[in-house]
Amino acid sequence: MNVDLAGPAGRLEALVEGPEAPPFAAVVCHPHPAMGGTMHTHACYRLAKAVVARGGAALRFNTRGTGRSAGTYDGGRGEADDTRAALSWLAAARPGVPLLSCGFSFGAWMAAIAGGDDPRVRGLLLAGVALGAAGLEDFRETGRLRDLAAPLAIVQAEQDTLGPPAEVARSLEGSRGPRRLAIVPKATHLFVEDLPGLQREAEAAIGWLLGEARA
Repeated sequence: MNVDLAGPAGRLEALVEGPEAPPFAAVVCHPHPAMGGTMHTHACYRLAKAVVARGGAALRFNTRGTGRSAGTYDGGRGEADDTRAALSWLAAARPGVPLLSCGFSFGAWMAAIAGGDDPRVRGLLLAGVALGAAGLEDFRETGRLRDLAAPLAIVQAEQDTLGPPAEVARSLEGSRGPRRLAIVPKATHLFVEDLPGLQREAEAAIGWLLGEARA
């Protein structure tokens, strides 16, 4: 179902999928808008599909200046605020259920920054974490993965040059909360070589996150 959310810069174009009374709900954030990322990007779609496959409700949305969303690109700061608005909308639309904050690439950092300190968020699912992309220095500092207390699951492509799995694993060392890292063999950053593999690992990660939330 297509919906319009009230964002800090105006309308946010969004799409909500899944049951009206789900056991959990998740916001799914898209990759870098300046590089063509939208809520319809393949990896973003697969994350949302994984949420629905596990019985949840998924909210995808376009950050400011993307698609029909109002405003202009804000270097990640405003986009994190857009993500907070999306989380608030979902919490009101599906009240009383565990919330997950999910995202791919640039969207992974938005999900971590906006959802990492939100008490309503029970866990985070990040795919294609870009540790080495130019322009993401502030995100890596403010969204330090090891400092997040919430359960965090990551799905990374084996041949991701922006976030090599070994570097991602090192970034999780000494983490405050539970961590899970899964690798999709032979895939590169966009997961185009094995999008079903991304979805499969995302579904497994969601099951793990919900188990951690119940614990």
